[in-house]
Amino acid sequence: MTHSFVVRIPDAALEPEPLDPAQIVSGDPQVTGKVVWESADGRQLRGIWQITPGVVTDTEADEMFVVISGSATIEVEGGATLDVGPGDLAVLRAGDRTTWTVHETLRKAYAISL
Repeated sequence: MTHSFVVRIPDAALEPEPLDPAQIVSGDPQVTGKVVWESADGRQLRGIWQITPGVVTDTEADEMFVVISGSATIEVEGGATLDVGPGDLAVLRAGDRTTWTVHETLRKAYAISL
């Protein structure tokens, strides 16, 4: 996309993004998302991501995100525990090993650097 645009995040249609079963700690979390912009070299992504309740693990990229709806607790191995909800901005560092406990379906807008 080469022009400026706007996306209404709460209403955006998202596509399934199946989790690796090895990431699921408990529950039956379902992930959906949509990349709304990607740099020519594929190293910068902007998008929307959603996950339903459950507990999952991940290894993060450099990411900044804003929670639009829902809530979660993100435990960073060897670091902070982040409680996030609507309006919160969070930053995760590349290589952070995290455990996400999603309390209410969480939708976020993100900017990732790979």
